[in-house]
Amino acid sequence: MYSSCGDLIGARKVFDNMGVRNLYSFNNMLSGYAKLGMVKPARQLFDQMPERDVVSWNTMVIAYARSGFFEEATKFYKELRGLCIGYNEFSFAGVLTVCVKSRELQLTRQVHNQVFVSGFLSNLVISSSVVDAYVKCGMMGEARKLFDEMKVRDIIVWTTLVSGFAQWGDMESANDLFDKMPEKNPVSWTALISGYVRNGMGDTALELFTRMMVSRVRPDQFTFSNCLCACASVASLTHGKQIHACLIRTNFMPNTIVISSLIDMYSKCGNLKVSKLIFYLTSNKQDPVLWNTMISALAQHGHGEEAMKMFDDMVKQGVKPDRTTFVVIINACSHSGLVAEGLRYFKSMSSDHDIAPDQQHYACLIDLLGRAGRFDMLMNHLENMPCNPDKRIWNALLGVSRIHGNIELGKKAAEQLIELEPQSSAAYVLLSSIYGTLGKWESVEKVRHLMSKRQVRKEVALSWIELENKVHAFTVSDSLHPLKEAIYLALDQLADQMDEDVSLLEFENRC
Repeated sequence: MYSSCGDLIGARKVFDNMGVRNLYSFNNMLSGYAKLGMVKPARQLFDQMPERDVVSWNTMVIAYARSGFFEEATKFYKELRGLCIGYNEFSFAGVLTVCVKSRELQLTRQVHNQVFVSGFLSNLVISSSVVDAYVKCGMMGEARKLFDEMKVRDIIVWTTLVSGFAQWGDMESANDLFDKMPEKNPVSWTALISGYVRNGMGDTALELFTRMMVSRVRPDQFTFSNCLCACASVASLTHGKQIHACLIRTNFMPNTIVISSLIDMYSKCGNLKVSKLIFYLTSNKQDPVLWNTMISALAQHGHGEEAMKMFDDMVKQGVKPDRTTFVVIINACSHSGLVAEGLRYFKSMSSDHDIAPDQQHYACLIDLLGRAGRFDMLMNHLENMPCNPDKRIWNALLGVSRIHGNIELGKKAAEQLIELEPQSSAAYVLLSSIYGTLGKWESVEKVRHLMSKRQVRKEVALSWIELENKVHAFTVSDSLHPLKEAIYLALDQLADQMDEDVSLLEFENRC
């Protein structure tokens, strides 16, 4: 009883004073430790047990899996498989948690096979967990195959698959599956909306949100957050204000994520004043996410010194900076030319805040030093990094090489990026731009030929304009827009007007 109520001290006292302790009492105490994530005392008790059954082993597997000790969880699961005490559906729960969280494809396939052989694949919870594990591993074909074979499906497994297709960029399959869902809840709608936002289709995400509201499905915190991110991505202030008004009108109590999304949306739509107002009117500012968003907003608008003051206020108010805090503050210094201050923040990570810099922080440092033309110091940090450079670092190096026309360094960065991501167009395009800036047109042609040979296509750049509550997206020389004739007519009229204005100005200057 004490164990189930979470009173482990009381439970342990009763347990220790028991004259006779049987398997049931041991398992009850073990379960109490496991539910509170107390893996070490759970293991000690497990080792003291005179006998163990399948419940004892299942409890340990689940405890280790939920606490992130995946290797130990897998070890216990394999030992259980070798014992002659049998197993049940709960025996797979822990190891499937490992499969989902660790994204181990080989283990997922092994467990899938064992579940099938054991006859538990008809269990909805177990089969849904296997689908989720395949989704997390990016094996959408295997996830869909198992999903199609399931005789019973609930809204959770439908949403898992929709979210998976969206996560891995297959929005066509995600939308098709979503439309076939027999029932939908706010989580289902949000999964698809989030996918559109993540894949750079903010305008489509907002259209889907409108459909959701028309369907009278009540949005949750994650829905609002994703929709505000969509507004920010296409700079749609009108839609952003409408969603903000909806929050107020429905007396919705936003959490930190929604408030941060509001701050970010207003900032990216050019209204930093409202971003600040929302931040200062928020009573509970103990979450670093709020501070990080506000510092980032100030950085985006070039207010580096104000961003630094915000960081100092954050520390004074007892809010502990996290990894993201240092990413945004070093970026703020970088975009405001505050090199010495940026270096100071970078060094303070380990010395004052016990945070070891990772690749993202080094990418910010490379950008900071590179923009200022401090290439000697930049190369020193690059060569003495405790971690291997990843694509973020090479991207930063390529960007600053382009700014300063450092062709050798740019070539090195581009080659590394192309090796890491041979199908990504960014490195090819930036390298071609460096050659173009230096007038090396033969080299530009070679890069384009390499892209063509490898069938790498440059991502189409989009521009957005908001008109009468609708976001219109355009590409260069767009010939597919449904209003293309009206658009080009308006452009011609504007061009004629500009020509008239230039002619009038020249006439006035001659007079």
